[in-house]
Amino acid sequence: MAAPIRVLLAKVGLDGHDRGVKVVARALRDAGMDVIYSGLHRTPDEVVTAAIQEDVDVLGVSLLSGVQMTVFPKILDKLKREGADDIIVVAGGVMPQEDVAALKKMGVKEIMLQDTPPQTIVQTLKRLVAERGPR
Repeated sequence: MAAPIRVLLAKVGLDGHDRGVKVVARALRDAGMDVIYSGLHRTPDEVVTAAIQEDVDVLGVSLLSGVQMTVFPKILDKLKREGADDIIVVAGGVMPQEDVAALKKMGVKEIMLQDTPPQTIVQTLKRLVAERGPR
């Protein structure tokens, strides 16, 4: 049997709302994934370091504060510098549609907005990990 998918969920920046990310964490756990939640107010460096230390398959960053276009380049750059760019980066939360295309272009694998059903998030992460294959 394959090891469970390991996911780090993170809230980056000053955003103080984490109800949504906790709902996602529960849905992923219920689907058999190992989930680590980093808590509120993390920096891009902190979440990348934690993702590497925890040897996760997926780093999911939830944002409501509008800082996605500054946070994700930092996260993706640090993953690359640390040789960990096989970690799948996904975004969630609230962001304008024009940022979604830009984030995908820079390397964020999927963006799930606030109205994405939890089951869709589970299926998306399973698909992304299967497409990437074993590390």
